[in-house]
Amino acid sequence: MLLPFFWMASASLQMDKDVFRFPFRWIPKEPRWKNYLLIWQRVPFLTFILNTVKLTTIVTILQLFTSSLAAYAFARLKFKGRDLIFMGYIATIAIPWQVYMVPQFIIMRKLGLGDSHLALILLQTFTAFGVFLMRQFFVSIPRELSEAARIDGLGEYGIFFRIILPNARPALATLTIYSLVTVWNDFMGPLIYLSSERLKTIQLGLRMFIAQYSAEYSLIMAASLVSLVPIIILFLFLQRFYIEGLATSGIKG
Repeated sequence: MLLPFFWMASASLQMDKDVFRFPFRWIPKEPRWKNYLLIWQRVPFLTFILNTVKLTTIVTILQLFTSSLAAYAFARLKFKGRDLIFMGYIATIAIPWQVYMVPQFIIMRKLGLGDSHLALILLQTFTAFGVFLMRQFFVSIPRELSEAARIDGLGEYGIFFRIILPNARPALATLTIYSLVTVWNDFMGPLIYLSSERLKTIQLGLRMFIAQYSAEYSLIMAASLVSLVPIIILFLFLQRFYIEGLATSGIKG
């Protein structure tokens, strides 16, 4: 599974004529670190990365906020039709995005949000998967903690922020990684809504780079590797919480 990534890293440090040589030289004799400088000069790569970081950060924060609040309501509050609404909302996960992407585009265009980051942010603020993940974790937290806090005078918001969220760090880390990876790697959304070069994300930047320099595979591999580094570092940093969140979010249902 890791072999393609090793090949990518090795190819990014070689000349184009050596990328497809046989047998492949896994350790270049003279690494071409210049390739990593050239990718910043050929296209506005820094602009694409900053745009992606902006969208990823904003969407992730909003998803954490909306998903945790909705999950708390579905897990802890009692109201008429709660389970039915929850099942209907979760059922939307089974609907392919391709089914409703055209109506979404029409709505955003009528709102005057074409060619803007705001359209992508609004469309990704809510996630049914995030609500499901957080709700399953909240259910596993003993209700005695909430009851004790309620007796001490805390309201629902106090219980949520001071009792539930501090105990839900694994689930929050899991949702953080999921949201970051999804938004960072999103290609179709930016392709549909963004046309200005100054607004494009790193995935559109890679497509532009490949279209312009389709024969320079060493530069393409260098650009692809650069786009992977932030996500890899984040996953390694949050790996422990991610695994714990997956292991414990399905204990109760």
